[in-house]
Amino acid sequence: MPLRTLYNMAQNKPLVQKLLASSYTAATKAGKIIRDIMSAGELGIVEKGINDLQTEADRSAQCCIISNLTREFPKVTIIGEEGQSQCDLPSDWVVPDGDAEILGKQCPEEYLNVKDEDIVVWVDPLDGTSEYTQGLLDHVTVLIGLSVKGRAVGGIIHQPYYNYKSVKNTEGRTMWGLVGMGVGGFTPLDAPKDKLIITTTRSHNSPVVVQTLEALKPDEVVRVGGAGHKVLLVLEGQAHAYLYPSSGCKKWDTCAPEGILEAAGGKLVDVHGDHYDYHKEVEHPNTRGILATNRTVDNAALLKKIPESVVSKFPKKQKV
Repeated sequence: MPLRTLYNMAQNKPLVQKLLASSYTAATKAGKIIRDIMSAGELGIVEKGINDLQTEADRSAQCCIISNLTREFPKVTIIGEEGQSQCDLPSDWVVPDGDAEILGKQCPEEYLNVKDEDIVVWVDPLDGTSEYTQGLLDHVTVLIGLSVKGRAVGGIIHQPYYNYKSVKNTEGRTMWGLVGMGVGGFTPLDAPKDKLIITTTRSHNSPVVVQTLEALKPDEVVRVGGAGHKVLLVLEGQAHAYLYPSSGCKKWDTCAPEGILEAAGGKLVDVHGDHYDYHKEVEHPNTRGILATNRTVDNAALLKKIPESVVSKFPKKQKV
């Protein structure tokens, strides 16, 4: 599509739609940066805390995403895992245009009058950093989540290394979703009907996780890294549910996955069945656990199988 036509299309679209389209191209560019840094072999690893690593790829990818989005949407609140990092963008990091497919959609009526102050963007520039440093590259995702008035409504999941084992010089793939508008970049699939598959943490196992899995009696447990990767397994029918009865995840881990999953007919809630809030003053840790389910799964029925002794360990959402 000619650049002038794309520019004119973007100018006439609602804020939420433009932001989603620009997040798509920013995430895709961040994925290239992540691959380039890995190829160069200088990861620049630092330890932020116990089992909490940061690499040059985390820093550079976030710089790319936040700087690009801030240039175009200066009044929108953007919260990133690595702090509020901006930078002088190299010319080849600039992404001036949003995704044409997203801009070509009909925006749902509920987003037509959303204002800058209603939106918070949550950025995890490299979800699965530990796996990235260990060479488990298919676990890695770039996450940009969109929340409106505190509710996750959509976002972007980019896989920099999608099919990297079979496709030389992969450019990855970028998936998007917006509640009410649908999803793109992938095909949501139903989970198997003849068994129960649950995906959970690869590296943060605990007695509570074990107890909860035993209560749900899955036929198969898939342990992988990254919240984005786990929700992708749920979206594509490779798992019925993503279960994490722990407080380890943060808002930037779940905003994009929650928005896309719910746009595809699934659901992501805490262990009490409540949605998380994503407004700009909210605490960053998800302190009430996670249960994300495929569109074919009865989320409430699965929640009821979690033992009360587990559920009671987590605080209930404070009602406003």
